[in-house]
Amino acid sequence: MKKLLIGLLFLGLSVQGYAKDTIVVLETNVGKIELKLYPKVAPLAVENFTTHVKNGYYNGLIFHRIIKGFMIQGGDPTGTGRGGESIWKKDFKDEFANNVVFDKPFLLAMANRGPVTNGSQFFITLAPTGWLNGKHTIFGEVIKGKNVVQKMENVSVSPGNNVPMFKQVIKKAYIKK
Repeated sequence: MKKLLIGLLFLGLSVQGYAKDTIVVLETNVGKIELKLYPKVAPLAVENFTTHVKNGYYNGLIFHRIIKGFMIQGGDPTGTGRGGESIWKKDFKDEFANNVVFDKPFLLAMANRGPVTNGSQFFITLAPTGWLNGKHTIFGEVIKGKNVVQKMENVSVSPGNNVPMFKQVIKKAYIKK
């Protein structure tokens, strides 16, 4: 009986360790955003994002594109929307799941220039955006700090290019322990 209890205890600990969600925190100049990642849905996107986070890649970068009622976009070290690269130094493939779709706001997805062009840029949706299904890899969602995302959504932007008039900065990105 003692061996059975010890075995169940170890099994419980190991299952609990694997079941823990990966949470990334973006500390911005507006507040903190917590993102729960979907490694089972998009393992490549999650590996790319978390490795960039661990390496400090996103620290100091801005959200360079904000479209009210649609999304906020960041992850480009040039701040122009034309830069950035994956941890593999080349674009990586899209990852889609039929049961993970753009049916609600606050989803985290890879920004791209077309099929199979994922790098370092990402966006957070501000509304359901079904027309993006099958075009952008969803790899997480905002679980805390939705009010911060909404503050960013409401910042003034330059007409025509949606660049924020006041910089929305990722001061620090890290994995929550």
